[in-house]
Amino acid sequence: MEHSGEFISERIRPLTEGADTAAMAAGGPGLSQAFKWRDETLGIATVLETWRESGPCTHGSGEAYARKHWFEVMTTTGRRARTYFERQGRPPDRRQRWWLFTIEN
Repeated sequence: MEHSGEFISERIRPLTEGADTAAMAAGGPGLSQAFKWRDETLGIATVLETWRESGPCTHGSGEAYARKHWFEVMTTTGRRARTYFERQGRPPDRRQRWWLFTIEN
């Protein structure tokens, strides 16, 4: 999973049209076909790789739960990006759970 690119770590807003309903039906996040980042629209051309990051239950049950769903994608402009979806949103707006981790310029 080697990836070079500029470290961003900023929230992105999914443009809901074209979300992956099959992934949602299986319990995962629906990857939008495009995201809004700063003043730019990042269109998703291809998903290159997906994986999950797990962690222990925070209530002591001993089970592991998915914490983040990662997506390495190629944008419609030919830039490689790494995004993730957090299962538990962060303050101040817990509804915004998509992040742009890195992007190639």
